Amino acid sequence: MIKQSPIALWIGVMALMSAPVFAAREERTFEVSVDIPTLGFYVIPAESNWIHLQQSLPWNISNSTLGGLRKNFDVRHDTSALQARLDSQPYLSNGLDGQEIYLRVSFNGRELSHDPQPREVVSAAQAMAGGRFPLEIQPKVPAGGYRPGTYYGSVNLIFSAAAP
Repeated sequence: MIKQSPIALWIGVMALMSAPVFAAREERTFEVSVDIPTLGFYVIPAESNWIHLQQSLPWNISNSTLGGLRKNFDVRHDTSALQARLDSQPYLSNGLDGQEIYLRVSFNGRELSHDPQPREVVSAAQAMAGGRFPLEIQPKVPAGGYRPGTYYGSVNLIFSAAAP
């Protein structure tokens, strides 16, 4: 009986010492990136936490209207004006023909189109000084009004330097 006491004590101590081995563990993995622009030409979002995420336009249930989106971009070009155009017609779709919600996109107050010819959106003087300019996306009310559904779409902007 006396020999069994030290063995029981030793087993108890070892059990207490090995308790941290069975502790709970959690891990988190996340992506980190950086986009360092050239100082001579850049068009980057002023707030970087939205550009890669889906943006929801606000629906006002009390008056059945759809709100828009306004975000700022930091812009600079050291030799000429900046131009912009849309890659394609911007609209939201619920998958049903005739129920699209077309979007009006403007940059620095200039409405953009998907015409291959870009429009000047920042003058040469503004571009050389650099600054913060707004991007605005506003829905156009469809002819039959807004219809219920879940809508998705994308806006593809192309910025380029104007020929000096």
